[in-house]
Amino acid sequence: MSLIESTTPQVRKDRYTISEVAALTGLSAHTLRWYERIGLMPHVDRSHTGQRRFTGRDLDWLAFVGKLRLTGMSVADMVRYAELVREGEHTHPERRELLETTRRDVLVRIAELQDTLAVLDLKIGYYGDQTTTCGEATS
Repeated sequence: MSLIESTTPQVRKDRYTISEVAALTGLSAHTLRWYERIGLMPHVDRSHTGQRRFTGRDLDWLAFVGKLRLTGMSVADMVRYAELVREGEHTHPERRELLETTRRDVLVRIAELQDTLAVLDLKIGYYGDQTTTCGEATS
């Protein structure tokens, strides 16, 4: 099952317009055009009238890019990753290193968030255990 299939219950078809992709992904048409312009999207096919025609594979790629965005990966690194994909299989080691670096960064962020959550839980517990009287100052 692809990333987009796991998050999108719609029946897949062969081609999608930019407005359909915007509706499916939550990205604006402007963002989709920008992704294409900066090289984050692979070449998007065009109809005989010049309209973009996205494929299921494009939707899968956009779902992956969305996950990379959630990791905090920079746009420059995402574009670099996309370039490596286009260059071919010989770039697998470099792609892997980029993803491993991002994974390490995510693990650090998770640890920071877990520490923050523990502080919040402690504070919530403090307020839940308090029986304050009117006018009493608490931290």
